[in-house]
Amino acid sequence: MNVRVLRIELKRSVAPWAGAVVLTSALAFLYLLDAAWWRGTTAWTAQWTSLALWTRSLLFYLWPLAVGLGALQGLRDHRSKMYELLTSTPRPVWHRAATGAGTTAFTLASAFALLVLVGGVQVLANNGYPHLGWLPISLVGALSLVAGAVLGMGAGRALPSALTPAALAMGAFVFTALMHMSLGRTETTTTMGITNSEPNRVSLLSPAVQEVRDVLITLSASVHVGQTIWLLGMAATGFALLVAATWRARLIALTPVLAGAALALLVLPSDPRRMYVLDEAAAELVCDGPVCVTKTHQARLADLAGPGKAALRLLHGALGGQAPVSVRENTAVLPEGSTPRWSRETVLFDFDDEIIAAAKGEELTWALIAKGMVPGCSPVGWHGTGGDVWAQTVAVGWVLGDLRPLPGTEPGSARGDAETGPVWKELKALPRAEQLSRIKAMRAAAFSCKGDAFDALKGGASR
Repeated sequence: MNVRVLRIELKRSVAPWAGAVVLTSALAFLYLLDAAWWRGTTAWTAQWTSLALWTRSLLFYLWPLAVGLGALQGLRDHRSKMYELLTSTPRPVWHRAATGAGTTAFTLASAFALLVLVGGVQVLANNGYPHLGWLPISLVGALSLVAGAVLGMGAGRALPSALTPAALAMGAFVFTALMHMSLGRTETTTTMGITNSEPNRVSLLSPAVQEVRDVLITLSASVHVGQTIWLLGMAATGFALLVAATWRARLIALTPVLAGAALALLVLPSDPRRMYVLDEAAAELVCDGPVCVTKTHQARLADLAGPGKAALRLLHGALGGQAPVSVRENTAVLPEGSTPRWSRETVLFDFDDEIIAAAKGEELTWALIAKGMVPGCSPVGWHGTGGDVWAQTVAVGWVLGDLRPLPGTEPGSARGDAETGPVWKELKALPRAEQLSRIKAMRAAAFSCKGDAFDALKGGASR
């Protein structure tokens, strides 16, 4: 298709409007809603992988839009009442179909590319970790819009009714919703008795992905391959429906999408841990002495190194040989709702942890001491409250010799002061040996996650 034909098709089809709707609605959704894609290390403008995954997550409604707009384009010949005239011309049917489908594919792919470009400029400005591992995620996203639109065009051509575009768009939206909420999820129960759900193999047939929870998580290669097979089958069926002239040919045209789904399900992983996986290159550690961060956050190492080394010195002065010897960003990928795992020899932290995210300079030293003393036993994906926070506050006060609020916590909280104040005074009044005994009991409960660290600090029994 040459430039002249492309220009004519852009003037006489809904393709430009389809691209404009996809781009403007996606940008409006991202910029007008204050949601998770603006927060923490997983913000859509913070890192390349997060950008790719967040823009893919928007396909839960962009893909149905593409299907509906494609169906509207597929009705063009029927609306113009020129189908018989066009079939009498020497120009092959497949040639006309390719021209319309190619134009629509070009505009939708360009719109998705511009969406990624808008985020990419901001990722560059934020010193995001440069790599190409995000590219397959975005390429499959663009392919899903193209395949959906071509399928919609074929369905609109095969079922020339004014209700077809709306019905297809609604059906596609119901499909993505069910994949995200019920049909595409498997209910599980964690060791802590928490009911959770994980994606299953069928959910990967949806072009949308789940919410970004960890900056180090990406999609596996088998997911890219399986989804590509499924989408190519979808596009092939759409194109076959565009050129099919009889009902028998239209039924045969369904073969690629069915075969694509069957092959995709054979390729797609069944284990959730092989769907969303750790990006090993991004998780490589970059160190300044005993303080290490991942390559993803290499730009933050300079600000962390000083407070990290200071925290290790203070912990060694308080705990002696039982103190941790290094500070490292946590790279463990655990299912949501599971019990976290900690190390006594290493202070493991996450930049999205409330007390770490809110700390700077000297406060960052306090926050790292808190993580070294009481790392927290809240289930993965949950926010720590209550006993762990109170135990951290008293433990940091014990190391520093002065009780002070932790970064990210509300200073002067009546409930917090009422809980930590008496325990702090009682602890300081005890002989040094008894203080160490309670601190050891607190740390034993905190690192095993089999007891209440704050109760142990008060001299009580573990739960």
